[in-house]
Amino acid sequence: NDNLFHQYKSNWLIKEIKNYWERTLKRIDLTSRSLITLIEPGSCFGGFLSEIIFCSDRSYMADGIFENNNKPEASIILSKSNIDFFKMSNGLSRLQTRFLDDKEKLDGLKNVINKEIKSFEANELGLVTFAFDDIDWYDEIRIFLEERTSFSPDSMTGLEANLRFAGPETMETKIFGRLSAWQ
Repeated sequence: NDNLFHQYKSNWLIKEIKNYWERTLKRIDLTSRSLITLIEPGSCFGGFLSEIIFCSDRSYMADGIFENNNKPEASIILSKSNIDFFKMSNGLSRLQTRFLDDKEKLDGLKNVINKEIKSFEANELGLVTFAFDDIDWYDEIRIFLEERTSFSPDSMTGLEANLRFAGPETMETKIFGRLSAWQ
């Protein structure tokens, strides 16, 4: 539970943990690779771990319980940390960047904090890119991977890097969003 981040925010150890996690997430943001998150049955991205979804270029969430599988339905749980805590290079949180200039949508996410969000709702809220049931899951993932590998790696790297840094421009976003993507 990441309430400890907020409850003990003045504690030196909590500050260090927050800084290391924020730095780790920034490193993921700044990678020059395509990032895909697969939220499969039995997985739950909760609180600060759900930031990994928001670092990705695409996220696929399994819809429902898969046939011949006893794992529970996939879910996401947002926390206060997702709204305005772990900053990207542009000075905004990943959700603020995702819903740039849509304050109403961002405020609506505050209503689902600490609630289990299943695939249909996650898709409706814009938290995941796609949600597929067990009939389509494996085919859609395969098609996406084949499609992605057919594109020019250089052009896709540049495109994805630029899309990750919407919002205010900082020195970090200039360097990593543009220059490093084209080297």
